[in-house]
Amino acid sequence: MSLRAGLGIGIAIAGTAGAAIWAELIMVPEDTGNVVHVTYWEKWTAFERDAMKAVVDKYNATQGKQKHIFVDFMPVSGIEDKTIVAISGEMPPDIAGLSTLSLAAFADNDAIVPLDDYCRQYRIKESDYVPIYWRQMVYGGHVFALPTTPDSNSLHYNRTEFRAAGLDPDKPPQTFEEMDAMSEKLTKKDSQGRYIQFGFIPSDPGWWNWGWGYFFGGELWNGSDKITCNSPENVQGFEWVAGYSHRYGPSQINSFKSGFVFASPTNGFISGKEAMQLQGVWMYNFISKFNSKLDWAAAPMPHPANRPDLADMTFADSDNVVIPVGAKHPKEAFDFIAFLQRQENMELLCMGQRKQSPLAKVSEAFLKNHPNPFIRLFTDLPKGRNGKTPPMLGIVNEYMADLNEAFDEVTLLRKTPKEALDDVQARVQEKLDHYRWIMKLRKGSRR
Repeated sequence: MSLRAGLGIGIAIAGTAGAAIWAELIMVPEDTGNVVHVTYWEKWTAFERDAMKAVVDKYNATQGKQKHIFVDFMPVSGIEDKTIVAISGEMPPDIAGLSTLSLAAFADNDAIVPLDDYCRQYRIKESDYVPIYWRQMVYGGHVFALPTTPDSNSLHYNRTEFRAAGLDPDKPPQTFEEMDAMSEKLTKKDSQGRYIQFGFIPSDPGWWNWGWGYFFGGELWNGSDKITCNSPENVQGFEWVAGYSHRYGPSQINSFKSGFVFASPTNGFISGKEAMQLQGVWMYNFISKFNSKLDWAAAPMPHPANRPDLADMTFADSDNVVIPVGAKHPKEAFDFIAFLQRQENMELLCMGQRKQSPLAKVSEAFLKNHPNPFIRLFTDLPKGRNGKTPPMLGIVNEYMADLNEAFDEVTLLRKTPKEALDDVQARVQEKLDHYRWIMKLRKGSRR
């Protein structure tokens, strides 16, 4: 099986012709004189791009200049697909900024370089990182990536609307039962009986539809070979979600949120039409841009009243940098990656993107000067026992897509949670068994 075909098992490759993709690739600059040019492809634009560029510029002016290394930083759209094509064509960048969802598939298909030896050389170790972020960089017992900017999420709520509903703005819901009751008080209709405000909508923004079972004690796999999405806990999570559709009606909910655009003034939470929303650390950026006068706060997501052990749940993730197989300058590439992992440089990057740091040690100045008033919450939640991530599976993107489809079936009341998750269980288990069989064959063929 070819590299590109193998990666296609776990990553949905766009149906663009190969020649068209190649035409968009940025060619690797030639080395000039005694300066080694390291090509770095990254997905970011706007202020997120500028934040990384500041770190690259600092490296080029200091350590890179001393070592005769220059990092050519290039924003690239569709980076994962284009990195696949570049690796297949034996012209990859030296560094690529990927997402953790694609890491397992890249590693399974020998598309990225294990970084264990480089980490030892530069004395980069597990204890340097918040554990949940480090675990996402390790696959099959090897370090395949190092983190850039992480994220976590929490409940965002509108303090003004809390006051208007007679709720204490300093007391967000602690349990899902409290949240449901508060949501009822925060939901409003106009004189025509149309909803003009909701307290909470599980389907908005819809980025963690796969994960509601975690809040009720569920897991999505056994860490090895079994999918577990139809466990009682996961079903309970989807039943809680379905409760909102039963209460308010799926068509009414969809009509209400049909005009919402996330990064705009029409965002449901930013516009004040949703009083509570599950959102990530990045939400501050959009609130400050589109409605800086919004009186809001962030707090841990609630937990079931009978499961206090599930308090402070958060989904934590991190972007990362990898060295593709076939990179022309892997040693020089890792020299920059190691530079990025230093506390002062990581904080420069994360401050520029207004996120928390993935490192175990964070300066007080970073926390004190950070513009997000709740940065300590987003920093601390992933350190707890209830930080959750998507499964590290080569088919994780397909799994997430199937769970999103099941979520839609449940919220539209087309299937019961048990029916929808039983269907996903059967489909994804078959996909996982097939994927593991292919990986076993490939491993045997290398001997």
